[in-house]
Amino acid sequence: MPLSEYEQRVLEQMEQQLRSDDPKLANAISGAAVRRPRNVVLGTLLGLAGVGMLVGGVAANILVLSIVGFLAMFGGVMLAISRPRTQPSDEATPDNVRPMRRKSDGSFMTRLEERWDKRRDES
Repeated sequence: MPLSEYEQRVLEQMEQQLRSDDPKLANAISGAAVRRPRNVVLGTLLGLAGVGMLVGGVAANILVLSIVGFLAMFGGVMLAISRPRTQPSDEATPDNVRPMRRKSDGSFMTRLEERWDKRRDES
C-alpha cells in the first residue's frame, strides 16, 4: 500500500530533522557508505588463506600456524565486512552544527527529558 502525499511529506520532514539533529546516525542507517569491492575481495582471499593455514596447522600439528591462520581468517572477515570511514559531508552548515559542550551533572534520563521538551517546544 503506497503512502499518501501527506505521509510522504511527513516522512521527508522526519528525515530532514534526523539529518540535522544527528548526521552521523542518519549516515549510519541510510546505508550511504557501501563496502568497497576491493576490501571485500581482499578480505575473502585473506579469509580463505587463513582457513588453509588453520587446517594445515591442525593437520601438521603446528600450533603457531593454526593461530596465525585463525588470526588471518578473523582479519579477512573484518576487512570484508568493514565499511569505509565517512568523511565530513558538505551538508554540514552552521545551522545544523552544534557546538561541543560539557556534560551536564544530570542523569541520562534527565538530559533525555530536557532534549525531548526542547524539541517539542521548537515545533
